[in-house]
Amino acid sequence: MTFTGFPGEAFDFYAGLLADNSKSYWAAHRDAYERCVREPMLALCAELEEEFGAAKLFRPYRDLRFSPDKTPYKTHQGAHVGGYYVQIDADGLMVAGGMYAPTPEQLRCYREAVQGPPGKQLQAIVDELRAAGLQIAGDRLKTRPRGVPADHPRLDLLRHRSLYAHHGWPADPWMETPEVVHRVREYWRRLRPLVEWGHDHIGPPDFTRR
Repeated sequence: MTFTGFPGEAFDFYAGLLADNSKSYWAAHRDAYERCVREPMLALCAELEEEFGAAKLFRPYRDLRFSPDKTPYKTHQGAHVGGYYVQIDADGLMVAGGMYAPTPEQLRCYREAVQGPPGKQLQAIVDELRAAGLQIAGDRLKTRPRGVPADHPRLDLLRHRSLYAHHGWPADPWMETPEVVHRVREYWRRLRPLVEWGHDHIGPPDFTRR
């Protein structure tokens, strides 16, 4: 399967879904989703598989069981593999990598590592990614974890309950070409130190918890 790009219709599909997130819209535009979103995303992941592993696509349906928002469909299509993530939506393309939704035990391991020598390595990785123009994000405590002194040199990292970096591009004609493969590969390579730090110190992410 060869990736040739995301057709402009993919972004139009999600713009329409934002305006009308309903079963009737989905039924009327299901072909556009399959042809312009899902199939190109599968092809993109296949192009990257040799280097990063086999990626999985998230289902387009939202889990409504515990959500007050009952709109049935996600307004983006994401795919993930081992801490790496790629997403398309109405705004364009986004890539990310890091540590998502850790278990309580993984969070304990994360904080222990950040307080020790591995934390200096993580700080250097984060600083380098930020200097390269990536955004650092994740769920954070408003205060500090219990038992962590207020003057800890890596207090900002210790507040994180998840930690990842991301970069995005607005919808543009180059996304209709194979250039997407090169961009995603380039940024996943930049994100590799962060992803591998997470694997080494807390284990692989469980995307089913997102």
